[in-house]
Amino acid sequence: MSRIGKKPITIPDGINVEEKNQKILIKGDKGEFSHPIPKEIKITISENEIVVSPKKETKKSKALWGLTRALLYNYIKGLTEGFQKKLELIGVGYRAALENNQLVLDVGYSNKVRLNIPEGLAVTIEKNVVIIAGTDKQQVGEFAAKARKVRPPEPYKGKGIKYSDEIIRRKEGKKAATGGGAGA
Repeated sequence: MSRIGKKPITIPDGINVEEKNQKILIKGDKGEFSHPIPKEIKITISENEIVVSPKKETKKSKALWGLTRALLYNYIKGLTEGFQKKLELIGVGYRAALENNQLVLDVGYSNKVRLNIPEGLAVTIEKNVVIIAGTDKQQVGEFAAKARKVRPPEPYKGKGIKYSDEIIRRKEGKKAATGGGAGA
């Protein structure tokens, strides 16, 4: 039994949900999403909620049950509230800028790294924080991960690009040897 799949999804005002040809269409003010419905899953749409349930109790239907419910919930949440990720640039001289629909990162390499911003995402920069926002949770997460991958945080000084809520485990550096050595 799927704990997540059992929960009904409430449809907020301003969101229109309909089912056509084994696809579910979700429309809102910020855009629209369409998602294919697996043949093992049954979706019931009432006035203000969506209920996802399996047609038969099989291993595959149990796996798809929670997944389908989570995807539909994320589409609805994205169209009402949206999603955002914050990336912090930590390091002397590390900067970010926006040029011609590109995120330009100056993070200690000889050349600046340019990342094309996908359609549907909004990127803003405040001092050393890059804010990536959009309606599609997967797209926001993928672009944030791509930007972080340019210079991941290192454990000794903590320099690099990190998520704002990420905790970096710091390591202690090498220590100078004290006492007896070759010359003592």
